[in-house]
Amino acid sequence: MRLNRDLKLRQIGSHFMIVKSDTNRINLTDVFTLNGTAAGLWRRIGEDDFTPELLAGWLEEEYDVDRDAALRDVMELLDEWKRYGLVTE
Repeated sequence: MRLNRDLKLRQIGSHFMIVKSDTNRINLTDVFTLNGTAAGLWRRIGEDDFTPELLAGWLEEEYDVDRDAALRDVMELLDEWKRYGLVTE
């Protein structure tokens, strides 16, 4: 999987959002908000390819959660991101 390269993570205060951007401007037609954990995953991914298992492993280490619970949460998040075109396979 890979993040949609046309999207950028922005932080305003304690809020995180994903916005569409091109080289010169930002399109605020579609703005996607993220909580701190999801924003951390987005930042962690960066430009690299990733798998759900890789992200679940990071959550497991970072938050000391059960591997199965982490993988379930990641799969749910990725399903939502796919629906909105934030990630591609």
